[in-house]
Amino acid sequence: MASRAAAEIPSGLRIWVMAARPRTLPVSVAPVLVGTALADPEGHVFHPLRLIAALIGAVFIQIGTNLSNDYSDARRGADTDDRLGPVRVSAGGLVPPKRVLIATYVSFAVAVLAGAYLIAVAGWELLLVGAASILAGVLYTGGPRPYGYEGLGELFVFLFFGIVAVAGSFFVQVGHLRWEAFALAVPVGLLATAILVVNNLRDIDTDRRAGKHTLAVRLGRRRTRQLYAAAVYGAYLLAPVTWLFAGLTPWLLLPWLTLPVAAPVVRLVRNRTDGPSLNQALAKTGILQLAFCVLLAAGLLLSG
Repeated sequence: MASRAAAEIPSGLRIWVMAARPRTLPVSVAPVLVGTALADPEGHVFHPLRLIAALIGAVFIQIGTNLSNDYSDARRGADTDDRLGPVRVSAGGLVPPKRVLIATYVSFAVAVLAGAYLIAVAGWELLLVGAASILAGVLYTGGPRPYGYEGLGELFVFLFFGIVAVAGSFFVQVGHLRWEAFALAVPVGLLATAILVVNNLRDIDTDRRAGKHTLAVRLGRRRTRQLYAAAVYGAYLLAPVTWLFAGLTPWLLLPWLTLPVAAPVVRLVRNRTDGPSLNQALAKTGILQLAFCVLLAAGLLLSG
């Protein structure tokens, strides 16, 4: 496994880029865009420095979580040679686990600095949000009983990459919360959850052998595929709720433009079981989530 990784990632910088898992970072950026855009109809409020700090905080919490996951899975022996996903730097022997742990601390420290600025300008409540987000990221595969191994990973993603991220980003801009922020967070969280669902569907056999009781392992392939379809299509069904009940314009339906992209991905997940196909579905789901959220944010801005 180490020789394979060395051939694919020859340079030190590229190793660290791989460890950060840049393809996962749009999941943390997208909800911040939605929450910030919602603040515009709220009296045309926009604080660019707060947006930048929120993006930095969200991205580095995501990177810290990825590194922590890499470190913890390697220590537990959960990442093996037969895994179908990208090579992990700790288990692949590319970086000593201790250095990955140090990088985890550095990433979370950057997030804390961004959070400190937001706390100073927007309110102490963000201290609780930031602390909970970092703790949840560490305990996903770390600690004595990692909840990612017990089928709770999808709940974490829905809460922190949907509800918390969208509502928190809205709060950063306006200093209070409204029900619309939570309503819009639901479809955002569902698509983020779908990314983890297809990831765990791909890894169902290796996770079972490693003793991980992920939700996919617990549900089995058929019901996991059904969960994926429900999460994706549920996002499209729930998007109009805020338009109907909050007095916003039909621009909020812009994300429906991505539905022709979503349907083939759902069919791919339903019909294929091989690793390369599910890796393709995973990448496309990430792109879908970002496109959905960008269009949702655009619709909010146009509604203002």
